[in-house]
Amino acid sequence: MRSAILLLLSAVLAVPALAGGKAYSSLKLVVLKDSNGKPVRNAAVILHPVNSKGHQDKHGVELKTNAEGKTDMDGVPYGKLRVQVIAPGFQTYGEDYDIDQPEQEITIKLKPPSDQYSIYK
Repeated sequence: MRSAILLLLSAVLAVPALAGGKAYSSLKLVVLKDSNGKPVRNAAVILHPVNSKGHQDKHGVELKTNAEGKTDMDGVPYGKLRVQVIAPGFQTYGEDYDIDQPEQEITIKLKPPSDQYSIYK
């Protein structure tokens, strides 16, 4: 059910003619390890539009990176976009980006998890 909703959402986002002249971008994302610049395979990249009040919309799309750490999506509407990246063995990444070009590339560097703090150490 969830995958069907995501597929439908990505299909709607990919058809620029439905929005009546609204501008769309072709978004390319690259996820790398911060320590050595090598690609991160199978990282979950979640994209959420952000409204004018800074709140993310309920609808979002989840993509996976390939062996080169790359993923892409066409038909991303111009405006603020919240990008979250989750991968095992790395800190979760989150940042808002302004999508304002016909083709946009975002490179994300994931850091290893930081040590946990405890009063019992």
